[in-house]
Amino acid sequence: MENNFTFPKYFLWGAATSSHQVEGNNMNNDWSEWEQNGKVKERSGKACDHWNRFREDFELAKSLHHNAHRFSLEWSRIEPEEGTFSDEALSHYREVIQSLKSNGLEPIITLHHFTLPLWLARKGGWLNTETPEIFARYVQKAVETIGDGVQYWLTLNEPVAYVFKSYLAGEWPPGEKSYEKALQVIGHLLKGHVLAYDAIHEVSRKLKRWPVQVGVAKHVLIFTPCSERSWKDKLSVWLRNLMFNHLFIKALIRGRIFYPGLFKIKLPRAKTLDFIGLNYYTRDFVHNEGFHVPAVFGDICTLKHHRDVGKRNFLQWEIFPEGLYQLAKEFSQYGLPLLISENGICSDHEEERSEFIQNHLAQLVKAMREGVKVLGYLYWSLLDNYEWSEGFSPRFGLIEVDYATQTRKIRASAQQFARVCQTGVINGN
Repeated sequence: MENNFTFPKYFLWGAATSSHQVEGNNMNNDWSEWEQNGKVKERSGKACDHWNRFREDFELAKSLHHNAHRFSLEWSRIEPEEGTFSDEALSHYREVIQSLKSNGLEPIITLHHFTLPLWLARKGGWLNTETPEIFARYVQKAVETIGDGVQYWLTLNEPVAYVFKSYLAGEWPPGEKSYEKALQVIGHLLKGHVLAYDAIHEVSRKLKRWPVQVGVAKHVLIFTPCSERSWKDKLSVWLRNLMFNHLFIKALIRGRIFYPGLFKIKLPRAKTLDFIGLNYYTRDFVHNEGFHVPAVFGDICTLKHHRDVGKRNFLQWEIFPEGLYQLAKEFSQYGLPLLISENGICSDHEEERSEFIQNHLAQLVKAMREGVKVLGYLYWSLLDNYEWSEGFSPRFGLIEVDYATQTRKIRASAQQFARVCQTGVINGN
C-alpha cells in the first residue's frame, strides 16, 4: 500500500453545527419549552452566542483551512407563527451564507435539526398528517429567499435517531413512548423529505440555480453480537442494522417500506436522494433475550466484559474507527455519493481528539481506495456546544468555548486537522 493518499481536489473539509446547539436564545421551539419545563439538567441559554458571533467563528474556520461548513436553519426563527415568515431571520441567514462564502467556505444547509416551532409542536408536530406539507412550505420559502448559490442541502438530521429519542425512549420532546406513534412519525418524515426534495429542485429550476444536491444526514451505528456464538444475537444485529441504518434510506430510494406485521409506507415516488450524509460515532454490542417486540431487536449491553473493545469517550461511547470503513462500504451499495456529515469525539484530552480524527480518516481512505465515492468529511463540531440532554459537559469542539466569557480558543487537534485540510494528505496511510 502507498504511504500517502491525496484526497481529491473537490473534497469538502470542514465541521458542523446546529442552530439550537450554538446560536443561543432560541426561545420559540419545542426544545426551549422542554428545557424550561425542567426536562434536562441544563438549559441552552446563550449557548455559544453564535447568532451574534458567526463572523468570528467562520474566520476561525477559514484559518483552519476548512473549505466547507454545515449549519442548520432554525425553523422557529424563520416561521415564528404559522404562515408568518420573519424577514429579519431570513436576512440573518442570508448574511450567514454570505459570510461563509467570503471566507471560502461552501455552505451545507440542514433544514430540520431536531427542533420544531412551538406553534407546530402544539399541533402535534410530526404526528400531524399536515406536517409534511407544512415542512415543505417552510423549505420552499427558505430556498427561494436565501438559497442562491447554495449547492448542498440536507432536509433532515438523523430522522431515525430523532424518532427513537422522541417517540420511543421519551427522552426528547414530546416525550412519547409509543411504537404506533413512532411508525406514524417515520412515515411523515419520509413524506416530508420527498416534498422538501421536490421543492428544493423545483425552486432551483425555476430560478435557474443549478446545480443543487439534496440528501439526508443519517445517524449510523455499527452493531456487533454480544456473543459471536449466539445465532439469536446475530439475528438481532441484522434486524437492528436493517431498522436503524438502512430502512429509511431504502424507502427513499425504492419509494416504500414494507415490513411484515409492522408497517407499510408508500411514498409519492422513489429515488429522492442525490447523496447520503453519514453521521458516525460508535458501535453497540447487542444481546438477544427473546423474540417478542422489542426484544427481537436486542438490548444494548455494556462494553466492560467484551474483548477487543476500544477506548471510550467522555460519554462512554466506544471509539471504533473501523466502523467508518464498514459503513462507507455498506452505503456505497446505493450508488450515491457519501458525505461524512458528522464524525467527532467529546474528550478532555487533545491527544485523543487528534488520534480520533487521524484514525477515522485513515479508515475513510481505505474505503475510498476501494472505490467508495465520498464528497467530504465534516467533523462534529466546530465549537463546543449544547449537547441536548447531556448539557454543556461533553466537549466536541475543534474550538474550545469558555461559556462564561464566550471566548474562543483553537485546540491543538484543530491545528493537526488543519494540516490535512490544507494538503489533502494523511501521512502513513
